[in-house]
Amino acid sequence: MLAGGDDTQLCRPELSEAEPAPRVLAILSFVLEKLVARNDQLMGQPPDGLGLVSARFGKTLNGFHGVRAPSISIAKYLERIYKFTNCSPSCFVVGFIYIDRVVHRHPESLVVSLNVHRLLVTSVMVASKMLDDVHYNNAFYARVGGITNVELNKLELELLFMLDFGVTVSSRVFESYCLHLEKEMLWNNNGAAQKVERPITSNGVGDETEISVELEDTQSSSPPQMAEI
Repeated sequence: MLAGGDDTQLCRPELSEAEPAPRVLAILSFVLEKLVARNDQLMGQPPDGLGLVSARFGKTLNGFHGVRAPSISIAKYLERIYKFTNCSPSCFVVGFIYIDRVVHRHPESLVVSLNVHRLLVTSVMVASKMLDDVHYNNAFYARVGGITNVELNKLELELLFMLDFGVTVSSRVFESYCLHLEKEMLWNNNGAAQKVERPITSNGVGDETEISVELEDTQSSSPPQMAEI
């Protein structure tokens, strides 16, 4: 649930009410909601996040755990991040890649309802720093995501160390994840195909080209505050 404030003040200036959100948001939210539902069930975690977390799973991601699952859905949370941060659609794919890398590096960890929102805002923020020429700073992302700046700073470091600072993504890996997300949506959407938006690569980007830029920090004004998650 969003706190008071005029959400229209920091909408993407080029985005009209009639313009649809990027397809990647719907595809990614579908895949993550299915993953979280399965993992919550595996851990004996009820949907409202009030149950006990299994000691066997998820320990590595304890830093990302909230007291309870946020009331905002994954789909609405992704839409909020996109709406206020001006990040490119590719950031959501790369953020998903980071989360997948963490899970593969730390198999004892599970993405569940208690940690998925913090993982998303942290991973998308790092992806934006890597991909976008202009991006907002940590304080802005914290306000958008409904957590404190201090906590987001800690989560960013936690994510980077869990990734062993492996934050570059080749164009070949990026394309493979786009295809994976599209297949997941195709198999579970009665055969209706949806395509993930790709970055423009008219300059002939090679398979091993890394789609990253140097980390920067751009100052910005604050978006409307979201209730803490």
